Amino acid sequence: MAQFEKFFTSTMPKIKKWSVLAEESTLIDDTFYERYDVKRGLRDINGRGVLAGLTDISDVVAFEENADGTFKHDENGKRIPAQGKLRYRGIDIDDIVKGFVAENRYGFEEVAYLLLFGTLPSSRELDDFKEILNVFRSLPVSFVRDVIMKAPSQDMMNGLARSVLYLYSYDDNPDDISVANVLRQCLQLIAQFPMLAVYSYQVHEYYHRLNSLIIHKPSQKLSTAENILMMMRPDGKYSETEARVLDLMLVLHAEHGGGNNSTFSTHVLTSSGTDTYSVMAAALGSLKGPRHGGANIKVARLMEDMKLHIKDRSDASIRQYLSDVLDKNAFDKQGLIYGMGHAVYTVSDPRACLIRKYVQTLATEKHLEEEYDLYSRVEKLAPEIIAEKRSIYKGVSANIDFYSGLVYTMLDIPPEMFTPAFATARIVGWSAHRIEELVNKGKIIRPNYKCISKRSHYVPLQERPEL
Repeated sequence: MAQFEKFFTSTMPKIKKWSVLAEESTLIDDTFYERYDVKRGLRDINGRGVLAGLTDISDVVAFEENADGTFKHDENGKRIPAQGKLRYRGIDIDDIVKGFVAENRYGFEEVAYLLLFGTLPSSRELDDFKEILNVFRSLPVSFVRDVIMKAPSQDMMNGLARSVLYLYSYDDNPDDISVANVLRQCLQLIAQFPMLAVYSYQVHEYYHRLNSLIIHKPSQKLSTAENILMMMRPDGKYSETEARVLDLMLVLHAEHGGGNNSTFSTHVLTSSGTDTYSVMAAALGSLKGPRHGGANIKVARLMEDMKLHIKDRSDASIRQYLSDVLDKNAFDKQGLIYGMGHAVYTVSDPRACLIRKYVQTLATEKHLEEEYDLYSRVEKLAPEIIAEKRSIYKGVSANIDFYSGLVYTMLDIPPEMFTPAFATARIVGWSAHRIEELVNKGKIIRPNYKCISKRSHYVPLQERPEL
């Protein structure tokens, strides 16, 4: 160990020096992107995504529509912003939520069926689907001991991805990409994700924080949301309100079009012909990023930092703090108010609008009305300040990440589990898109990158200068 530390100490200065070379050698002048009309981030100058594929799974709408589904335009030919809409297989998410809430049912399993198979299930079909998930709601013998408990990761998303990759070795037919086999793999992963995520967290708490190791087995009598709460808590207890709100979060996170980063990653890897486990591990790696699924953690940390640094909770103090954040003088100095704005939505994020109603109910049950009030005022003030300080091409509003961190906190779900909870829902959307890519037999996804290197020549080793 001492020898390794000595080597590490002597090596890091060299690595830091090389990192400067790596940065300098790959920095591209911004003017080149304009010269070659590069769609950075696969978006046009107005921020709209470049059309790279078609999907029949879900639709994210941010502008007024005509009866035929085309967009309305104003007198200047620009699309007219509208309240955001999210549709699963053509059905408005508002109607889906109203439907299962009115019937006092949990909705995640129904939504999973809808996204995978394209139609709402009958009562019998829904029961059969739940039964299949329950059969798959188990892990291979000794998997927790041999995989999850060995070298537990500091980050639950890495632990989740590692577990998914390991499951390849337990599959007797891992590389068969027929639709039937892939569907079987996806259904197993949908059922297993809550266990993989929660067990990774419990082992992390045991090894890194010296807490008791508590592993609850899932119950076939409970919904996915209920099982997550039961497995998370030492006493396995939860209220019906808590389970209903978590179920709603799973429904809202289950799918969000083909263009989001992790789902696009799913399409990219699927187009190569690789196996399901590799595809889902890559999607998890994408979702981990703070610009994607990790944004809810950033929101929670920003709000905690705000409470530490504002003198009071007046609008003036909140405005000043948010202004400092945008000026890169507060929080993580990145100039971003996390949870605000979206790549597609203009006026509102329908998921945030839906969850806001239930957040207020949960806040009352948990006696956290002041916390909810603070979030509400930040939601109102942040867009105003962003509009004042930024040149923006469309409206800015709170997205689902703004409230999801607060929801998870009120559900006593720790920050380490925020993004894994997101993943336990989004695995459904990834699965549907993987099958869609396989069925439609698209070409391998390979966008073009133009090389702008100047011509150079090879220099013999003895003639090269020392840097």
